[in-house]
Amino acid sequence: MNSQLEPQVTIVVVPRERFSCTQQSLESIYEHTQIPFKLIYIDGNSPAKTKSYLEQQAQEKDFKIIRTECYLYPNQARNIGLKHVDTKYLVFFDNDVIVTPGWLTNLVDCAEKTNSAVVGPLMCQYEPLHQIVHFAGGEAHIWQDKIGRRRLREKMYLQGKQVTDVKPQLQRTETELAEFHCVLVRKNIFDSIGGKLDEAFHNTKEHLDFCMSVREAGEKVYFEPDSIATYLPGPPLEISDLHYYMLRWSNAWQLASLKRMREKWNLAEDGYFTTKYKRLCWRRYGTIIEPLARRLTFGLATDFVARAISTIDNGVNRVLTYNHLRSYNASLREIAKKATSNK
Repeated sequence: MNSQLEPQVTIVVVPRERFSCTQQSLESIYEHTQIPFKLIYIDGNSPAKTKSYLEQQAQEKDFKIIRTECYLYPNQARNIGLKHVDTKYLVFFDNDVIVTPGWLTNLVDCAEKTNSAVVGPLMCQYEPLHQIVHFAGGEAHIWQDKIGRRRLREKMYLQGKQVTDVKPQLQRTETELAEFHCVLVRKNIFDSIGGKLDEAFHNTKEHLDFCMSVREAGEKVYFEPDSIATYLPGPPLEISDLHYYMLRWSNAWQLASLKRMREKWNLAEDGYFTTKYKRLCWRRYGTIIEPLARRLTFGLATDFVARAISTIDNGVNRVLTYNHLRSYNASLREIAKKATSNK
């Protein structure tokens, strides 16, 4: 990087669903980012090993850590970082994302040349890195059916396709949707959409709400295929990841998010939502419950045991969300108490 250039971008790294990708992700940012940037790392109650690593890296690389001693909703974490951004652009960046050379240069170039408020990269998924498409632009808008109900259209383009098969045909283009895995945002857009992200979205559909709000404000969302990044979804790789992962994908957080989406945008409670309600625990089932059942039964009677574990999981999940809410409210009271005493 040319240290004489003033950074135009602040990268705001937030927890996604676990902490065991922290080092791989952070190293990729510093290895593959060629233009000057600032970095703010939101450490939402990471385990001791991760906390120590981040503190060491912050000293070496001179970035800012903001740590909380409780787990955060993704939009809470993003808003904490947003308060400290003083550059033209910021990148919301999940802590399990791996980038490629030129990723940030190309996002900024797209924003500058198209005057767009939001730019998303070609987002890939899984390992081997940068080979399978997760997201290449998409749709997010409201439409009315024949009886006048407002309904949600959500579609992600090219998911599951091989990058080598589709990349030659992809072009920089305006789109309706970008995801928070990795997204460049012009900071002043928040002046038009309420000043911050909506924290009533606890864990899902917040990217739809954000992009729809941006477009409703008359601004543009773009897809930039020459910027490539990969996110590495669960399962949790370490025991210390389990608590946050189960809370992050809890039934309560998902129900609250879906309710917020429906009520905020005045949407009909149609098949889109009822399908989501039926699949509240699909991430926990696929990454924790079903693998555990397979291990316990050596591959025999896996479905039966998985259903039994799922019943226990739902009970545990309720306890986790209740305890988190209680500890979070206690933290708020402590903050308010300190603020009062300092006056």
